[in-house]
Amino acid sequence: MSITRRHLLRGAATVPLLARGATAQPQAVTMVVPYAPGGGTDIVGRSFAQLFSRELDRTVVVENRSGAAGHIGTTSVARARPDGNTLLYSVSTHIVVNPHLQRGAGTELVAAMVPVVQATSYQYVLAADPDLGVSSLAELVALVKSRAVGSMAYSSAGVGSNNHLAAVVFCDAAGIQMEHVPYRGSLPALLDVVAHRVALIFSSPAPAIPLVREGKLRALAVTGDHRMDALPEVPTLSEAGLTGVTITGWHGVFAPGGTPAELMGQYEAAARRAVATEEFRRRIALEGMEPAPDRPIGAFAASVREETAYWGRKLAEMRIRME
Repeated sequence: MSITRRHLLRGAATVPLLARGATAQPQAVTMVVPYAPGGGTDIVGRSFAQLFSRELDRTVVVENRSGAAGHIGTTSVARARPDGNTLLYSVSTHIVVNPHLQRGAGTELVAAMVPVVQATSYQYVLAADPDLGVSSLAELVALVKSRAVGSMAYSSAGVGSNNHLAAVVFCDAAGIQMEHVPYRGSLPALLDVVAHRVALIFSSPAPAIPLVREGKLRALAVTGDHRMDALPEVPTLSEAGLTGVTITGWHGVFAPGGTPAELMGQYEAAARRAVATEEFRRRIALEGMEPAPDRPIGAFAASVREETAYWGRKLAEMRIRME
């Protein structure tokens, strides 16, 4: 979640986004965002919905259905009538991680949902407390190994959150053990690193970058396969010594399984045009995100299945469950 004033100014949970000529349509499309209003996902989702509405020439209404780390809103769309009137704007963990964490979830999302488009891609910033006295990834790993197991901690937005899972992958690859301190949201998790209460966090770029520039956090690595334009001096994990390790996330749009193929074709075409606009690219850049790779929808669907299987194995291995 980005720490910016604009996030605090987005108040309504449901805002109609009217397309040209939408009055001719019998029913609006409801696009569910499974977070509360005002966060980064909500803001990017609303930007997409407005452009999607314009390209589709149909009214699109954004509806926030938060709760259970996004699982409530996500499963509500998976169980919706497949008539094309309900879509989901999702982050990757809602689809590929949460079903493995929720006890008695009862819905296999990767089978119950079909992708419309991948909207964005993003990586994380490994941001540490400057008072740790480390200036590289190698120094961080050496410091953790020199301390008693569990004596150093990382923060996250909660069990199963993006930054929690990024830290799980990192610790496993680096051969280290750190204590996990979950918070109720990204902002308190980040600010407790700034306050020297926790050693580090894998943060989304937008809130971390200004704190890095102010010297309140030290960026040791970014988690994608290339450096960030906003932090060109910060190496990737691979460059810093964890060869081949990348940790990324994405935003995507999904429909209930069984949605008519004709509608899916229309939605995919309109969604692709929307994410290709300069307006959308400017918006996601403000949130530290990048355009999604241009690939067929079948390739995106295959990668979703692969990620779902990976996290099923990884979470079982790490014995991670929702509290």
